[in-house]
Amino acid sequence: MTDLTKAAGAAEAGDGSAGDQGAAGWLRRPAGLGGRLRRGAIVFPFAVLFITLSIASGPFLTKVNLLDILDQQASTLIIAAAGTLVLVAGGIDLSVGATYALAGVTAAHLALSEPPLVAIAAGIGVGLVVGAVNGVIATFFRINSLIATLAMSFVVSGLASLVTSGNLIIDYSRPSFGDLARWSFLGVYTSTWTMVVAVVALGVVLSRTTAGRYMYAAGSNAEAARLAGVRVQQVRLLTFVVSGGAAALGGVIDTSRVLSAQASNGQTTLTFTVLAGIVVGGTSILGGDGAIWRTVVGVLFIALIGNGSDLLGLNPLYDQIALGVILLLAVGADAWSRLRGSA
Repeated sequence: MTDLTKAAGAAEAGDGSAGDQGAAGWLRRPAGLGGRLRRGAIVFPFAVLFITLSIASGPFLTKVNLLDILDQQASTLIIAAAGTLVLVAGGIDLSVGATYALAGVTAAHLALSEPPLVAIAAGIGVGLVVGAVNGVIATFFRINSLIATLAMSFVVSGLASLVTSGNLIIDYSRPSFGDLARWSFLGVYTSTWTMVVAVVALGVVLSRTTAGRYMYAAGSNAEAARLAGVRVQQVRLLTFVVSGGAAALGGVIDTSRVLSAQASNGQTTLTFTVLAGIVVGGTSILGGDGAIWRTVVGVLFIALIGNGSDLLGLNPLYDQIALGVILLLAVGADAWSRLRGSA
């Protein structure tokens, strides 16, 4: 029996889920009604919320407010887009918040004495190293990625505290470092332009390249993919490296925006928001299914809830309740669709 035949048989024994844009054909099954509904489900509530806020709040549907939302969510969108690759390939990265903070304080510290490009490159380089370590631990040492990246988040947080010595790093004397995020082109900040380029590039990789198809295959049925010749470990390692680099880029962008950084820079909140945006967007927490565009809609949906709450003067505590309920519904919908598909 050939490897491909074995892979096909293993795929049939697995869950058979696949991504939107081309998981390997021998891992694909026709999506059931539940799967189709889950994949496009975020679009309807997003549209309803957008229309509701447009009617209920005059300042909402203005160029200034909408560009502010994109600018504020630029880092989150970059990190979530890369995190989608990790989940699609069957992993999870809980260290993105800590990596974000470490990259930010590293860049801020170096920006005090080095040229901006050196500081930016060093910050992103730190994230790539953290991502590579995550990938090696989770793949070659076969430690569950949730545990591996959670443990790594504590290590990275400690390193960030060592860099800052517990203090706030201020770069007000280095305004050129702020050009990465605050320079304007066609009325749009470079942070937003950077986000657009990064998200589109990651979307193309996932949906239009062989590497993207291998990610879907690795997350859908790792054993079937391995039997068919896919280097599952290397594919997953690549996704962790990309995730670490994206988290670092997000940290450097936000540090550039405010010209300051500290070790405890909302790490837990960022990690939760990123994961919530990915899952709410319809990417399966179990791997093998997801799309960058849905993650973008999911993150922006969460952002609209917060923005609308501020504009309407609602109690921000309700935001947390709403996000928790939405996340539970998203995970429940994923589980339901898989059960329906296996019936």
